[in-house]
Amino acid sequence: MPTSSHNLFEEPWVPVRWLPTAPAPHPDRVGLRDLLLRSHDIETLAIADPPAHSALLRVLYALTARVTDLDEAGPGDWGERRLDVHDAGQFPPEGIEKYVARFRHRFFLYDPGGGRPWMQDARLAAQCDADKTAGVNKLIVTRPAGNTHAWFRHGSDASPDFPTVSEAVLNLLVWHYYGPSGRCSAREVDGVKTASATAGPLRTALSYHPEGKNLFETLLAGLVKPPLTVRRERDLCPWEWANLPDPDGSPPVPEGPCARLTACSQHALLLVADENDPGLVRDAYITWAYRSGRIPRDDDYLIWQVSQQGNRYPRPADSRRALWRDLDALLLKEPPGVAQPQRPKVFEYASEVSEDLRVRALGFDQEGQAKDIQFVDAATPAVLGLVERDLPTSAPAVGRMRQLGEQYGRRLERAVKRAWTLYVDDPKADGDTWAAEAAARYWPAAEAEFWARFRALDGAGQVVPATFGAAEARTVFLRLALGAYETVTASVTRTQRGAKAVSDARIELFGGPCKKAS
Repeated sequence: MPTSSHNLFEEPWVPVRWLPTAPAPHPDRVGLRDLLLRSHDIETLAIADPPAHSALLRVLYALTARVTDLDEAGPGDWGERRLDVHDAGQFPPEGIEKYVARFRHRFFLYDPGGGRPWMQDARLAAQCDADKTAGVNKLIVTRPAGNTHAWFRHGSDASPDFPTVSEAVLNLLVWHYYGPSGRCSAREVDGVKTASATAGPLRTALSYHPEGKNLFETLLAGLVKPPLTVRRERDLCPWEWANLPDPDGSPPVPEGPCARLTACSQHALLLVADENDPGLVRDAYITWAYRSGRIPRDDDYLIWQVSQQGNRYPRPADSRRALWRDLDALLLKEPPGVAQPQRPKVFEYASEVSEDLRVRALGFDQEGQAKDIQFVDAATPAVLGLVERDLPTSAPAVGRMRQLGEQYGRRLERAVKRAWTLYVDDPKADGDTWAAEAAARYWPAAEAEFWARFRALDGAGQVVPATFGAAEARTVFLRLALGAYETVTASVTRTQRGAKAVSDARIELFGGPCKKAS
């Protein structure tokens, strides 16, 4: 049977960074109980991998809702009750201890007796082939597995380095939220063996989280008011289920925010302890959770958009796209754009916790099926005090700055591509190399300019015309685009043909050639 050293309420596995004023001790990692009890002394989670950070935040939001009784809309006004918790300065210790006492037995990492290891399915030991497990290199998303290329480190499936409990659990969560679709380890249920999984609920998506002065404020601001019809006895997290769901059927539909936060995985996993050192994980089973059907994709921390076909989808993570380009979609109720973006629901009332909240974007630039490209992690200054509901004059100005910055970024891309096409005298020429170099020069400078002007807002959020005026902004972004254009194309201007190509294409920065009247 599992020992208390492997209970995740007590096991120190969550990396944290402490506030300078926090009383000792300051361990590098804490268990979930201490994390909740001391969240007001913790500045932030210190998790290196953004998808693991994003996944754990969702688990912590659910735990926060439970221990504060904010998992239901009533009794009384939900917003006032949340402010009462905020005014207390910490989560209620009695609420934390009550919840730990009730569900401690469901937070063991291992349960070799065939029980309920946390966020795992013990049935996989019998339903999957023990000789064809996924292995720990597949579990740890930053490691090469099988025949894939090594990016972060070298490794061997035949002799892998066993991960620690902390590393294994964080990657377990990454699989639950960001796991790929396609072929996986075979699982046999009711005599039928299949090996195909559906993508995780956050696969390819970028999620946005309010961030306060400490973890306590961050978690409180990250809660979303439940609908009046939600009841906690039906809105269950996976570790609260009386029984594991039938994998041969369709997945259960989440009935409230806690279930949406934690119970939308399409993957089933099981970790295997190292016999010589139970603090390490020796192996892992990774397979599908449900044979058919998919949990409806919905999340309160994503920007939702509408495709040309009318389908709703989350804004994808793009490692090349800076966070400021999404800022108006976070501040405005109805941001401009043909994609009809809808801001994350969490920002509807997050500013009620504090006007000094920042925004952190966390995600995984990846393809829908299997290819992982790059992590995405970015943060803004304090911006949520400028939401449109509170300061209707400043938020549209921020949106205008973003639109102008993107307009000149697009013009720059067209200009350098046209210059290359004219220079090589080939209409099918690929100018992507010049376009990538120009983007690498323009976008960081545009971002710095944007934030410099954003910080010029006065304390009441009043717009300074010289800072946010459209004419001034056009001049600034055009200057940055011209600088990037001239630098990238300079190498070909020594020849007459190159100089003419660069000169003719420069007009794209000003909107392109004037169209002749018909």
